[in-house]
Amino acid sequence: MRARELASTVSATVLGVPHIITTVNVNGVRAAAKKGLLEWLTATDADVVCLQETRADDKQLHGTLAPALDAGWSVVTAESAVKGRNGVALLSRRPADAVRVGHGDDEFADAGRYLEADFGELTVASLYLPSGEVGTERQDEKERFLDSFGAHLARTAAAAAAGGRDAVVCGDWNIAHTELDLKNHKGNVKNSGFLPHERAWMGSVFGEHGWVDVVRGLHPDLPGPYSWWSYRGKAFDNDSGWRIDYQVATPGLAERAKEAVVERAATYDQRWSDHAPVTVQYR
Repeated sequence: MRARELASTVSATVLGVPHIITTVNVNGVRAAAKKGLLEWLTATDADVVCLQETRADDKQLHGTLAPALDAGWSVVTAESAVKGRNGVALLSRRPADAVRVGHGDDEFADAGRYLEADFGELTVASLYLPSGEVGTERQDEKERFLDSFGAHLARTAAAAAAGGRDAVVCGDWNIAHTELDLKNHKGNVKNSGFLPHERAWMGSVFGEHGWVDVVRGLHPDLPGPYSWWSYRGKAFDNDSGWRIDYQVATPGLAERAKEAVVERAATYDQRWSDHAPVTVQYR
């Protein structure tokens, strides 16, 4: 699977290392564009926007985002080999210096789940980690992804610690790490996304691998802030959500984080995805 840069017809603003980064699972880029994604892109101050679950091939994505590309954005993508599934992309104010698809595991090379791009001395990645479902092949797939992706994170963190590039992995991690990260934690202890071993895996990312949960670091004792709410029932109105959309950074970058916000829609009918954008401003 190759990453294809879909260049805009307008030159992007010349930037150095991005200072404002947003991540959002769009739950289908074509549907999101009809509900307000394009207007949000017009208004945002973000330098880089990481998208997940685009559910579109490169041609469809390019057509859907054409107004944004014409306005100056550049985009790189990792589409899925399975039509209408997965897909990640990364919009930026200037073209990336280098792009890589996948995390070194052949099983997921064309799954549309991971893409990273270099901007100056920083690597920004867009991740769509499998959601899983207990007792099914989907959960087995998730476990295999966790094993190989954990190794990739360990290598990346070690390189940064040895004086290499800082990095931030943005996206839908599909795991709530602690009880602060979902409203109904008691009712989800046997469900994928809050299983004890999944939470322990996240703990190893922040512990032995040395990565930093940027939003939690800025809001250490706050329930949430949640970033996903089911479309069913009154989950959004009652703020009965999950915090599964993270910006996970190497320590050098995490130290530069000054503000983090979940851009939650004011009302249910103003949502253009079941996820909300998670935006961090770095110094």
